Amino acid sequence: MDSPQAKRSGLNLPAGMAERSLRLESSSGSFRAISSLSSPSKTSTCSDRFIPCRSSSRLHTFGLIEKGSPVKEGANEAYSRLLKSELFGSDFGSFSPAGSQGQGSPMSPSKNMLRFKTEHSTPNSPSIFGQDAGYSSETSTPPKPPRKVPKTPHKVLDAPSLQDDFYLNLVDWSSQNTLAVGLGTCVYLWSASNCKVTKLCDLGPNDGVCSVQWTREGSYISIGTNLGQVQIWDGSQCKKVRTMGGHQTRTGVLSWNSRILASGSRDRNILQHDLRVSSEFVNKLVGHKSEVCGLKWSNDDRELASGGNDNQLLVWNQHSQQPVLRLTEHTAAVKAIAWSPHQSGLLASGGGTADRCIRFWNTANGHQLECVDTGSQVCNLAWSKNVNELVSTHGYSQNQIMVWKYPSMGKVATLTGHTMRVLYLAMSPDGQTIVTGAGDETLRFWNIFPSMKTQTPVRDTGLWSLGRTQIR
Repeated sequence: MDSPQAKRSGLNLPAGMAERSLRLESSSGSFRAISSLSSPSKTSTCSDRFIPCRSSSRLHTFGLIEKGSPVKEGANEAYSRLLKSELFGSDFGSFSPAGSQGQGSPMSPSKNMLRFKTEHSTPNSPSIFGQDAGYSSETSTPPKPPRKVPKTPHKVLDAPSLQDDFYLNLVDWSSQNTLAVGLGTCVYLWSASNCKVTKLCDLGPNDGVCSVQWTREGSYISIGTNLGQVQIWDGSQCKKVRTMGGHQTRTGVLSWNSRILASGSRDRNILQHDLRVSSEFVNKLVGHKSEVCGLKWSNDDRELASGGNDNQLLVWNQHSQQPVLRLTEHTAAVKAIAWSPHQSGLLASGGGTADRCIRFWNTANGHQLECVDTGSQVCNLAWSKNVNELVSTHGYSQNQIMVWKYPSMGKVATLTGHTMRVLYLAMSPDGQTIVTGAGDETLRFWNIFPSMKTQTPVRDTGLWSLGRTQIR
């Protein structure tokens, strides 16, 4: 039963404890505790709660002896002493952790039992409370595993007479999912939807195909010939629409924007053709000192980048007769050119065997942003429109295909299989699959980029059999 004295005071005190045993006295703005509380005896009378003996709790074993708080240290020392005295008893301060651990009594716990103290923690093994010395309170996100890219092609097409010539551009994939390939004197169309092969044209024994390029709508295809002509064909009707001259020798590279077709030739000139006018070309750009082998319009149609066998990379605007940028850092022919679809004015270029580098440029000011030595001749470059990555194909000495993450330029994948330099590259309209061609007379299809929506690699479908077929 509770004592009458406890009831009068409104305090719930243990049996045997008088109210006068607990008193706070104030002196000089600080507090001091006076307590005559002693541990209850083992034969105590019944009470409304149980208070254990603080002297036998061995609180130091579990690291509960209070250490100075960096926040309150020196500010509330008197209050802390009072609180400890009232909570743990007047004999709490008499324990010494070192002394307790030094005793070899059977009651002393094992040194490794329930030890949560920080001296046993390591930076890589956080405590059960999640806060240990040397361990960050912010849980770091584990690194994302690299995206898996299939190491083998989904399909292989035989392409007899596919030339092993670095300066030609003989493969292109239309927005209507039709692949065009120049083989010798002929151009063949391969439908990716039904694998049907159609012979578009034959230039005859006195000419040859040097370049092919679809319009952006995918209805018409331009063909550059060995005699320097540029022919326009209707891809669905297999009918020639127009022939344009102007070059003195072979036309090895073509590039469409929304309305204008640019053609580059061994005669070192770049011609711009407009099908809406009757003249064979509407503009002539002179700047290269050797064969033009790389040509790409920017995505906004405002700039044209050209690369040549003179190791130069030139940038032209819509109305210029002279290049607005002349970039000469490459030490070999510049065939590989690609504009980023993710960042305006970002241009990538690749050099030949003596250079082997992929360089990135800011065309707004002409500054080189980065240079990566790939170890092999760079034959082609293409950006993914789905993710900020690009693919490069290579010649001597490894004949590899490489996928890069931009801007870190970390390698996502390295693909091999061609036995000769990978001179030709085109991308499917959905941006997930590339086709590569080489002098080994094969076309290989690779799934390397995720789709734009799912950001996951495309799975193999019935369309892509591992069988080997011919394109003609």
